[in-house]
Amino acid sequence: MRTRMPKSARAMAIGLALAGAGLGTAVPATAAQAPDSYARYAGSAEEAKANEAFFEAVVRSVAEKRAAAPEAAAVTVVYDASRAPTFASQIARSTQIWNSSVSNVKLQSGSASSADFSYREGNDSRGSYASTDGHGGGYIFLDYRQNQQYDSTRVTAHETGHVLGLPDHYSGPCSELMSGGGPGTSCTNANPNAAERARVNQLWVNGFAQALDKALSKAR
Repeated sequence: MRTRMPKSARAMAIGLALAGAGLGTAVPATAAQAPDSYARYAGSAEEAKANEAFFEAVVRSVAEKRAAAPEAAAVTVVYDASRAPTFASQIARSTQIWNSSVSNVKLQSGSASSADFSYREGNDSRGSYASTDGHGGGYIFLDYRQNQQYDSTRVTAHETGHVLGLPDHYSGPCSELMSGGGPGTSCTNANPNAAERARVNQLWVNGFAQALDKALSKAR
């Protein structure tokens, strides 16, 4: 859950106190015990800013497209999963979970040219994370080994939570999706709780409205 990107307009952040963090340790995909340090990992201020920047980049991308087509009926975030074929089913399930959990924003599969963010896969010592490319685009990286150690749908839904504006909260219980690996490898819950669902709906009403106003003012 780490993000790297230049500072962006904070007005859109609407007071997000994000506490970002990586989900674990990555190496080639072989069954292994998760490192003890995983559950104790608390994140850092740098990663919190990174996750905030990722959310802002996605919101800006959606707002700019909406400004160009104001007649659109709903706020839709488009993703490209072509670079993460191994996790196609987990991404589809994560999308289904979030779309059935919140009403003010929807996730939709699309092409790379139309996507607001993408999914990628591979090996990374940081585990899975959300990142930005420094050019207004963002992606979710899904680490092979971590997705063997932890429930893969939970990992994917958790990372997608960053796209929708939620911070990490590793001290939370298994019932809290954004607690990530805090509850340990036995936790398989991939659904956001009531508070997380409410927060996403709130963010995409207030935060998106501010972003859309900015995009519209630039378009005039």
